[in-house]
Amino acid sequence: MASNKTLVPEAKAALEQFKMEAASEVGVSLKSGYNGDLTAKQAGSIGGQMVKKMIEKYENDIKSSK
Repeated sequence: MASNKTLVPEAKAALEQFKMEAASEVGVSLKSGYNGDLTAKQAGSIGGQMVKKMIEKYENDIKSSK
């Protein structure tokens, strides 16, 4: 079962900021708090952008550690 619980509570603010940045990059305006009015396409584009940025960071970290 999926859980929306933050594993590291100290990271909650950083994750929220990351989500806001990703939303801005794909042109979706988020407000603080509830965003249940987003379409599935909008929510998916935010999540997709977040994953894309995480993969890019991981790949850059691997390159720089070699």
